[in-house]
Amino acid sequence: MRALITNDDGIDSPGLLTLASAAVSCGLDVVVAAPSTQASGTSASVAAVGDTGRVVSARRTLPGLNAEAWAVAAHPGLISLIACRGGFGGKPDVVLSGINLGANVGRAVLHSGTVGAALTAHLNDVAALAVSLDVGLDGPEPLWDKAGEAVRAVLPVLLDMPAATVLSLNVPNTVDVQGLRWADLARFGTVQSRVDDVGENEVELVHVYSEDEPDPGTDAALLDSGYATLTSLLSISAAPTSDLPLPAWPA
Repeated sequence: MRALITNDDGIDSPGLLTLASAAVSCGLDVVVAAPSTQASGTSASVAAVGDTGRVVSARRTLPGLNAEAWAVAAHPGLISLIACRGGFGGKPDVVLSGINLGANVGRAVLHSGTVGAALTAHLNDVAALAVSLDVGLDGPEPLWDKAGEAVRAVLPVLLDMPAATVLSLNVPNTVDVQGLRWADLARFGTVQSRVDDVGENEVELVHVYSEDEPDPGTDAALLDSGYATLTSLLSISAAPTSDLPLPAWPA
């Protein structure tokens, strides 16, 4: 099986290399295509860098990885889209996105480039796994290998699930992980943006920890308790409208 490895932290992220190595150890044929620069918070944006109408990429060699790798001047959502439409050597069987530096939990996953790449794969009938390591704003050294262990446990399960399944995996940044749990999305993420200052021509945003306690059983709560969490995600779909009144068409 063929796997596209991408992320939103950029081609030089250690988490990207850890994810690719975990996929190889699970027997997958991998190709790496990741943003040439930082692209966090880009959601499922299909924007490319530049205005030429062409997506520029450059071959790269990643240390210790015997696989084709590309640094792409585009957001991860576009990279996922290109791959699922046959770019980078052909349509993958699975898209693996991450390992992100920082958790992606709660409904705030809407804004994550890591998750956006996975949901873009779903729209193109490809299974996907978004992986994030819970390193806080001022956290200790990232334990990438611990996240790699979790990927090797989860990936075979994902490949046996129905087509185009999307899972979000969050791993606590600790040696003593309590286990793995299925989790609902929390109402918010653990880190939120706050408007700190509004000037005449600019607005200052700062990132702060949420002061609200997450509901029990949610990804944020379980992760805070030392568990790795798995959440099954759906991409865009219509809400039921059969019981809603229909506005009258103008006469």
